[in-house]
Amino acid sequence: MTRDWNFDEEVDRSCTASMKWEPEVLSRVFGSGRDTLVPLWVADMDFKCHPAVRHAMEKRLAHPIYGYSLKDPAYLPALISWYKRRHQWEIDEQWVLTTPGVVPAVNYIIQRFSQPGDKVLIQPPVYYPFARSILNNGRQVAENPLKIADGHYRMDVDDLQEKTRDPRVKLAILCSPHNPVGRVWTRQELDTFGRICIENQVRVIADEIHCDLIMPGFKHVCFASMSDAFAHHSITCLAASKTFNLAGLQQSSIIVSDPVLRQELYTQIENLGFVNAEGGTLFGAVAAAAAYNEAEPWLEDLIVYLHDNYTYLKTFLETELPGVTVYELQGTYLVWVDFNGLGLAEKERIRMLEEQAGVGLDHGDWFGATGRGFERINIACPRSILARAAEAIVAGISQFS
Repeated sequence: MTRDWNFDEEVDRSCTASMKWEPEVLSRVFGSGRDTLVPLWVADMDFKCHPAVRHAMEKRLAHPIYGYSLKDPAYLPALISWYKRRHQWEIDEQWVLTTPGVVPAVNYIIQRFSQPGDKVLIQPPVYYPFARSILNNGRQVAENPLKIADGHYRMDVDDLQEKTRDPRVKLAILCSPHNPVGRVWTRQELDTFGRICIENQVRVIADEIHCDLIMPGFKHVCFASMSDAFAHHSITCLAASKTFNLAGLQQSSIIVSDPVLRQELYTQIENLGFVNAEGGTLFGAVAAAAAYNEAEPWLEDLIVYLHDNYTYLKTFLETELPGVTVYELQGTYLVWVDFNGLGLAEKERIRMLEEQAGVGLDHGDWFGATGRGFERINIACPRSILARAAEAIVAGISQFS
C-alpha cells in the first residue's frame, strides 16, 4: 500500500484562521507582543489529513447545494465498525447522538443531569474546559486530585470514595486517556472508579476523545464496554477529531445506551438549538466516515511517529536540563513535563519559556493547582518544529541560569 503522507513535512497554516497559529489568538492567550511564539499548545495536529478525508469532502463539495442534511448513510456504520475492531466495543446505532464537539456535549450533560448548586467531580490536573463548563453552568467543582506514586499518576481511590459520598455530587468526568498527564487507565482502575460511582449514584461522563491515540504497549478500554451496569450508568463522548485532525469540522458522537437517559439528552440538545442531534454536521460526518473507513494505516504510522517524537523530547530535555522530568506518555499526543526541579518561580519559568525560548505551551496551572510547575507540550507536529522548540527551551533556561 502506498503511504501518501509525510509527517515530516512542515505545512504553513498562516492565513487559515488557525486557532493554534493565529497571531491575534497568541497575543490574547499569552500576552501582547507574543504573537510569534512557536505554538505547541492547542490540541490539534500540524499534519495533513489522510487523502481520503479530503477526497470525500471534495466529492460532496462538487454538488453545489449544501442544504439541511439528514444522517450521512456512511457515518454510523463506519463509527460502529471502527469501535468494534479497534476497541472491541459493539455500539448499537440507536445509542448514538451527535453534537458539535465534546465540550458542548459535556455542557449539555451537566445542564440536563444536575441542578444549579450540585457538584461535578473532576480529577485534576485535568483538561481545563471541564471546570469552566461546571462553573459556567452554576454548578460546583468537586476535586479528586490524582496522586503521584512511583513516578506515575494514579487515582486517589480513598479520596474518590469520600468525595462521591457527598449527595451533592451528581456527575463525575472521567478523562480517558487522561489529558494532560497521558495516563491510559487500566481495566482494574476503571473498574474501581465505576463501582465507586455506581455505589454512590454518581453518573459518569466518559470523555474518550483521545482513545485511538494509544502508545505502543498500552491498551485503551472503553468504560461503557466493561459491563451493562457501566454502560447504563454512563455517557461516553467520542470523536474522530483528535484521531484524524478534524476538530474544525465540529462533529462528535455521544454514546448513551440507556434509552431514558438518551431521550433526556436528545431533548436537551434539541432545546438548545442543535437540531440535528441524530446526524451531525454535513461535512463533519462525511469526513469522519472516510477517516474511519480508510485512514487506519495513516493512524498506525502516526502513532509510531508520535512515539518517536515523545522519545526524542524526553531524552533531549532530561539530558540537557537535569531536574526536568518528562512523564511517560501512554496515550494522547500531549506530553506532561515537570519543571519544578529547576527551582524556578512560576512567573519566571513562564516568562523564560515565552520571552527567551519563544514557545507557547499550555501552562500547568491552567489544569488546576496541582499542575503548577508543569507544562503540557503538544508533540503532534513535524520533528523539525519540535526540535526547534525543544532546543529553544534548553537555550532559554540555560541563558536564564
